[in-house]
Amino acid sequence: MSEVVNLAQKRAPVDPEALNAAPAAIALQHDKAPDSTASEDIPEDHVDRLLHAREAPLTSSLSYISLLLAYLDWSLHLANSPGRRVTLAQDAAHKWMQLFTPSQWDAPAPGDRRFSNESWNHSPFNFFAQATVLGEEWWRAATAAMPGVARQHSNIVAFAARQVLDLLSPSNSPLTNPEVIKTTAEEFGFNFIRGGHNFFEDLQRLAEHKSLDDMDGFEVGKNLAVTPGKVVLRTELMELIQYSPTTPSVRPEPILVVPAWIMKYYILDLSPNNSFVRYLVAQGFTVFCVSWRNPGAELRNTSLDDYRRLGVMAALDAVTAICGAKKIHGVGYCLGGTLLSIAAAAMARDGDERLATVTMLAAQTDFTEAGELQLFTDESQLALLDDVMWQQGFLDSTQMAGAFQVLRSNELIWSRLIKTYLLGEREKPFDLMAWNADATRMPYRMHSEYLHAMFLHNDLAEGRFRVGGEPIAISAIGVPIFAVTTETDHVAPWRSVYKINLLNEGDITFVLTSGGHNAGIVSEPGHRNRRFRLAHRPAHGRFVSPEEWKAAATQYEGSWWPNLVDWLAKYSSEPVVPPSLAAPDRGYPAICDAPGTYVREM
Repeated sequence: MSEVVNLAQKRAPVDPEALNAAPAAIALQHDKAPDSTASEDIPEDHVDRLLHAREAPLTSSLSYISLLLAYLDWSLHLANSPGRRVTLAQDAAHKWMQLFTPSQWDAPAPGDRRFSNESWNHSPFNFFAQATVLGEEWWRAATAAMPGVARQHSNIVAFAARQVLDLLSPSNSPLTNPEVIKTTAEEFGFNFIRGGHNFFEDLQRLAEHKSLDDMDGFEVGKNLAVTPGKVVLRTELMELIQYSPTTPSVRPEPILVVPAWIMKYYILDLSPNNSFVRYLVAQGFTVFCVSWRNPGAELRNTSLDDYRRLGVMAALDAVTAICGAKKIHGVGYCLGGTLLSIAAAAMARDGDERLATVTMLAAQTDFTEAGELQLFTDESQLALLDDVMWQQGFLDSTQMAGAFQVLRSNELIWSRLIKTYLLGEREKPFDLMAWNADATRMPYRMHSEYLHAMFLHNDLAEGRFRVGGEPIAISAIGVPIFAVTTETDHVAPWRSVYKINLLNEGDITFVLTSGGHNAGIVSEPGHRNRRFRLAHRPAHGRFVSPEEWKAAATQYEGSWWPNLVDWLAKYSSEPVVPPSLAAPDRGYPAICDAPGTYVREM
């Protein structure tokens, strides 16, 4: 436990006098945690937990028991399925013959950019590439769902096989990658000298606990998160920013933006040209945004409900008091969208009618099809993760980033290694990359509750999630919903986000936009090669499957941001004089300039 104490001592505690004494900004409720996160463990359990936490780095925080059980489940069923083995053997023989018949070669899977360079079309490199493609196809068939094998186990084996195949790809070797060979010949090997320099430079940055990306040209408050405003509320978990108006009149209904707490809020306020917040302000809205604190070990017992109370609800109280608004537009991104849906459902249950609309950006409410992140959320994996977080008091950002990178290893790991160390090229930093390197931690209790309730048990979608001791239901949300999802989202797959249409029979406008989890949301007008599909379903309209929806939805070119503004205007009143920044007479003084202090916490 000494590590936890030392970590807590390194972080300066929040000054109680600096917290704004808003009515909703009450203290954290460090009551008894649920069984999975109990703080009064027996000594024997302490020993087991410490052992598991020490083992975790050896397996990159993956449960080897979970991996072993998955492999045994798959291999034993395969061994007991002679017909399946014969089919796989025939398929292997067919692909072997196909490999020596160029006219029958298959194209790489969509999105696979490893062999996109023209040099891979020439012998012998096209042979290497095709061998990789056919080998991966065979392994996909070998690890596909098999009668008797648990779906989770089948997915884990397929995932593990893909990681091994990605590692062995000819694109990763300087001897079989034509791009590297060509660059080496043209530069007389100086690419390797630059790559070696990059390698040792990265080792030094890792030793200093710095990001591998050099982001010295980007600074929060200087060229990131620069939309003018004031911090008008500070709780133990967040600062609330009110942005300065830029139009002579604004809609009476303000917008409250609730970002994910897994990363810094300024994904929605990057550079001036692609700031979602600045765009909304310029369209005549009063905008507030939550800036979450970067928690340390001292907040280990912070609950998921603390984030609702001291985040969403405290912010709603402040927005109501400052603007005198009867209605507020809620906008939630990723985990913030899930939290907003929880708050909205609880408010509907309790008769709180302050929300005018709910906008959910890449946010899930049903987690049964939550993509490959589910590979890390079985009982064994979460038990190990609980023990890691129990020892630290939080889940570290590097541990989270590692999981996301493994899910897209070709794009985020191997392609980067090739470019940086074999070609000797540093990727030019940009604002989204700078934000991505500025990660946050997750409190032990909150993250454990979130993973167990959402990913493992799907309590929110199935009516078991409780707020204030009573269950809530997504179906109770009675205000119009604007839901945005992205085509290549690996964090919140679009078919998973689409289930809001199944859980709620209200008025829903659903948008499927190009791009991934972040780039599809940061999709400002004028951004090249952007497109989206949009369709509106009135309250109590007929439910259609995701595939039917996609086929019927109208496709548009450009950004979906103007469509959201038009939709918000539809549920807003006529413009009025902008409200004042802060309201000291009502308990909400201007504490400091935006972007505040919590966003700068390391």
